[in-house]
Amino acid sequence: MSALRDVISNIILFERAGDQLYNRIFVVSAFSGVTNILLENKKTGEPGVYHRIAKYQDFHEALKSLVVTLKAINKKYAGIGLDLSVADQFIENHINQAQTYLEDLANILASGYVSKEGILQAAREILASIGESHSAFVFANILQNRGINATLIDLGGFGDHRAFTIDQRIKHEFKNIDFDHTICIVTGYAKGTEGIMREFDRGYSEVTFSKIAAFLKPQEAIIHKEYHLSTADPAIVGAENCTPVGYTNYDIADQLADVGMEAIHPKASKPLEISGINLRIKNTFQPSHPGTLITRDFVCERKRVEVITGTDKLLVIDVYDPLMVGSVGSDLRIMQVFNDHGISYTFKTTSANSISIVIWEHDFEKKLISDLEDDFEKVTVEKVAIVCLLGSNMDQPGLLAKSASALTAEGINIKCAGFALRKVNIQFLVAREHFKTAIVALNKAMG
Repeated sequence: MSALRDVISNIILFERAGDQLYNRIFVVSAFSGVTNILLENKKTGEPGVYHRIAKYQDFHEALKSLVVTLKAINKKYAGIGLDLSVADQFIENHINQAQTYLEDLANILASGYVSKEGILQAAREILASIGESHSAFVFANILQNRGINATLIDLGGFGDHRAFTIDQRIKHEFKNIDFDHTICIVTGYAKGTEGIMREFDRGYSEVTFSKIAAFLKPQEAIIHKEYHLSTADPAIVGAENCTPVGYTNYDIADQLADVGMEAIHPKASKPLEISGINLRIKNTFQPSHPGTLITRDFVCERKRVEVITGTDKLLVIDVYDPLMVGSVGSDLRIMQVFNDHGISYTFKTTSANSISIVIWEHDFEKKLISDLEDDFEKVTVEKVAIVCLLGSNMDQPGLLAKSASALTAEGINIKCAGFALRKVNIQFLVAREHFKTAIVALNKAMG
């Protein structure tokens, strides 16, 4: 959304005129950085307006500062069709209404009569909705003022007190739309009795996108990004050493998400996959390029690695006990501890007396280790990286040896390795300092 001029030129208007402009729905996120101000900075954890409420602090000045920020964003788009006075008035009215809701919640929270968790979750939902309501209003207003029939659909539900689920709200808002004669601009946030952020937190825009697609059954769902879904990260291997993937399937998309390289949030992809709706990932800045098509049944015609990826933000937890060998239930006991802490893992491997489990570093808790140490003799933790070979059809003799040799040639020691029987993901655990070198080496070997 921060490249709105390019979005209008390269997506809305590109090779389209008249009625060709219509019969499309655009689900928008907030402008860059806005949700960080409302909630917290996703990367640094710097607190936003939400944390002032959570800590019983005054949040009114923070909201006033937010109004200034959003009006500054509005000003950037006055030259391409935005009615600045109307957009600014919308922001003032919307945040005033949000402030009323938040004051009521803060008063109830201070009373001590209700669950703190439920009140704070409601505050988080209200705040999150502001960003998308703003961006969708700005986008629709610009299009309308440029003579395009754009319909704003705000799923945030401000002022609507009906007890809709998210799916019910989507059905209600879209029931009378004449798609052949309008472009719909829809908020990525959707209000529902179940609370979209309870399960998806900051990934809610893609969930809304997916739910709308599953309901309306479009010919194709498209996610526009600022980059291609590539065979490797061009920032690591160089743009000249990678290409857009072109075609893959939802299973590979899930494998990518498992190491943080999301083509789409895995819980958002499931309704599309189940409904048989194809998903295309396109680069906003290369509108003529077809991008990458993700389907349910795609299998590459020839055996090859489609994507090389990974992350260096992991920890490996090795649980050792000499009594494991031959005993039943050691893995179950370990997994129960992880479950009790609400921690999922991305990779696991075993030997007779030890089980190594890889988790995201941001999920780490010291209490997890102490709880494991209560049951097992020795627990060690190490910072690591994982590099992966992904492909819908890469089960071929020698691939494991070829990739291991490529790492060995660069002096990289493989700490753990593994793959499931389907062989869509071969994973190597390496030292963090070897992460980028490993990606480059594997990319070169598979090229």
